[in-house]
Amino acid sequence: MTLSIAVGPTVTPLLSSTIGANLEATVGRFPDREALVVVHQGIRQTWAEFYDTVNEVANGLMALGIQVGDRVGMWSPNFAEWIYIQYATAKIGAIQVNINPAYRVNELQYALDQSGCRLLVTRTEYLTSGYRDMVEEVAPGLPDLEKVIYFDTDDWAELIEGGATVSDDELTARATSLDPGDPINIQYTSGTTGFPKGATLSHRSILNNALFVGDACAYTEEDRVCIPVPFYHCFGMVMGNLACSVFGATMVVPSPTFDPEAVLQTLQDERCTSLYGVPTMFVAELGHSDLADFDLSAMRTGIMAGSPCPTEVMRRVIDDMGMAEVTIAYGMTETSPVSTQTSTDDSVEHRVTTVGRVGPHVESKIVDPETGEVVLRGEEGEYCTRGYHVMLGYWNDSEMTAEAIDADGWMHSGDLATMDDDGYVNIVGRIKDMIIRGGENIYPREIEEFLYSHPAIADAQVIGVPDEKYGEEIMAWVQLALGAELTEEELKDFCRDKIAHFKIPRYVRFVSEFPMTVTGKVRKVEMRDKWIAELGLDATAATA
Repeated sequence: MTLSIAVGPTVTPLLSSTIGANLEATVGRFPDREALVVVHQGIRQTWAEFYDTVNEVANGLMALGIQVGDRVGMWSPNFAEWIYIQYATAKIGAIQVNINPAYRVNELQYALDQSGCRLLVTRTEYLTSGYRDMVEEVAPGLPDLEKVIYFDTDDWAELIEGGATVSDDELTARATSLDPGDPINIQYTSGTTGFPKGATLSHRSILNNALFVGDACAYTEEDRVCIPVPFYHCFGMVMGNLACSVFGATMVVPSPTFDPEAVLQTLQDERCTSLYGVPTMFVAELGHSDLADFDLSAMRTGIMAGSPCPTEVMRRVIDDMGMAEVTIAYGMTETSPVSTQTSTDDSVEHRVTTVGRVGPHVESKIVDPETGEVVLRGEEGEYCTRGYHVMLGYWNDSEMTAEAIDADGWMHSGDLATMDDDGYVNIVGRIKDMIIRGGENIYPREIEEFLYSHPAIADAQVIGVPDEKYGEEIMAWVQLALGAELTEEELKDFCRDKIAHFKIPRYVRFVSEFPMTVTGKVRKVEMRDKWIAELGLDATAATA
């Protein structure tokens, strides 16, 4: 019997350059091709123009005294300035700290303090987020924070003007002094307990991940990639922005935050060939009442990732949005982020039922969570991975780093997975998400996939809630398709005789939306807490 361990191909060599050097090479190849389109700001730049802006910002940062290894916080939704800061910090060796635009004062203070940011770049406000007010509230308690730049004010022009004092030779000397293994990015992972942890990534890890993600989508300079996912997350800044700059494809930004109509309009107007999103984003786009009226004929590929991808949603993306070569990627922030991905030439069946095979220069294995032993192919266990893509560690947190990365360099994901005989991986749930009902181990994703097959259901999330008799009971939160009707009893009838009786949801709640993180991941902990409060199950919850 074969063990669940696999090694990715090594035909394509790893890139050994920094992000700045790689960008320069792309500009040399495609100076006049379009690099960046930011629809909501009316920005359109060629690679040569984009490169000039990045260098101006890099010079501005150097004029402020930003040194190699200094931390620069970036806190905003998807604006062009976010991308300029991403490449400018990489060029001068500063470590960009991605700050979730949904953060409020406590989280903001923690991220800035824990990372020791010298500089923060943000907006004064966006929608209900008063960024300046929050910065002014936390700044007195941040001794390392020396300056704040509000890019929607004159601060931005002053940053650019200040850079005029830095010569081209000084910028070149700084850029060429860097090593691909240097830390270049800190991303705070949300986690369900404790404070966020700062996953620290290098030029080498994220640049190569961008290369192989783009390769799996068969990108060339002809592609135009619509990026509605947040830049602050790897999905946006690595799989989106960096993958485009590696291949010379065009970054197309439809809106500051996700808006399904803006996405569809942008796909049509900009003749995009690729689209990114988490499953809930694709559900919203597929559910748009005018979907059929948009011209999506240029669409070819894209990536669905961030959380388990429902089979039915994947099939509709292929059939209704023209994304015949769409891929699924799996990973985590700590792995830069992708470690497995389907490719454009994988069968539809593999692309709708797995998260692909292990990526180039990457090792993966499935282990028994209790013993650490590698399990046989087809058996469930914890997904672990090792290679260039694994983070350098959690910023200033050696204890948590040692818990996540074992002595042999394997990153432990906390995800339950299987690996088939051909090496395709399937994620079956989170170890901590597993529901234990009367001694039965139940994986929410299995029930969610079944519920998706009902024509009236657009989306479904399954959680475990406390129960005095069984320890936990099953609850389904359900979003109905546009114009559809379904009762709780009809849903349960649909389940009977099709799935085991103990998997049939005891509780059903019909909702218009799920509580979400800014990256589009469903907050199941919040869903559970809300239901516990509604049913007055607090006493039970404490003992469950």
